[in-house]
Amino acid sequence: MSRLELTSQVVISSQIEETIKALEALQSNERIIKIVKEDNFLVEDAALAIEKAYLASEETTVIILAARIFSPIVQNKLLKVIEEPPPNKEFILITPSKATILATIRSRLPIQVLSDAAANEELGLDISQLSLETVYTFVQEHKRTAAAEMKRIVEEISKEAMHSGKFNLDEKTLNLFSNAFMALDMGSPPTFVLNTLLLKLLAKKKR
Repeated sequence: MSRLELTSQVVISSQIEETIKALEALQSNERIIKIVKEDNFLVEDAALAIEKAYLASEETTVIILAARIFSPIVQNKLLKVIEEPPPNKEFILITPSKATILATIRSRLPIQVLSDAAANEELGLDISQLSLETVYTFVQEHKRTAAAEMKRIVEEISKEAMHSGKFNLDEKTLNLFSNAFMALDMGSPPTFVLNTLLLKLLAKKKR
C-alpha cells in the first residue's frame, strides 16, 4: 500500500479497514474525517460528507468515504463536491469493486487498485466466452449459494467483465453490478440475481 497518498482518489480494495489504517499512517499535517459503512453508503451519509466538506478549514482535510457499495444515486449526489471541492479538501473513496464506480466519478478522480490475492480467486467461469449455455451451467452450479458468497461472485464477474474488453460497458451496464449488490442486500434470491446479471451482461457482449 506504499503507493497510497492523502489526495483525492478512488481506492479499490477488499481490505477496507486495513486501507484506512494505511492512509491514517500517512497523516502529517492533514486532518482526517472518516465516514465508514459496513455495506451501503447511504444518501444521508453523502449529505454528511458534503456538510463536512463545506466546513471552513485552513489545514488540509482528507474526507475518507468507505463502503462495499456506493449506489449510483449516492455517487451522483457526491459528484458536484468531488468535481469542485471546497478549498483544502480532498476526497478518498474506498470500495472493493471498480466496476460499480460510475464513469462520471472515474473521469474526475484517479483510481488506485490495490493488489489483493484473496480477491483473485478462481471464478470458474470464462466471462470472455459468455454464452447462454455457460450462463445456464454456472447458474445451476450456484443454486445453493448464499447471498454473502454471491456478493463475492458478482464482484469477480464485474472485474472479469472489465478486464476482458468483450463488453460494451456503458454507465447503464455498470449500474448492473451495483444493482445486483443492492438486490442481494434486499433479500432477492441469489440465483435469480446471478441469472439476471449474467443475461443482461450477455446482451452487452460485443459482436
